[in-house]
Amino acid sequence: MKAYRVAGTAPFGSMRQQFSLDIPAANQDEATHKAYSILGSRHRAPRRAIAIEAVDEIDPRTSTEPQVLNTFREQIAAAGGRLVAEKEEE
Repeated sequence: MKAYRVAGTAPFGSMRQQFSLDIPAANQDEATHKAYSILGSRHRAPRRAIAIEAVDEIDPRTSTEPQVLNTFREQIAAAGGRLVAEKEEE
């Protein structure tokens, strides 16, 4: 498993907006498929309306997505912790 950042544009309501999702997956094709699945489920966006512009492998320590942090928790702990500073809730 690797961590991927999928970025692109999709229709959210009546507007098209940019999105970025961090996803744990075995390869880029699986990450793309999961992104389509997540956006279709959350926002009722059909696959043909979602434009994926980039699928890049990332270091899991730079992600803030709970699913990525949970999947790679042992690897993150062994490497000395996260690289992203925690944001305080207001």
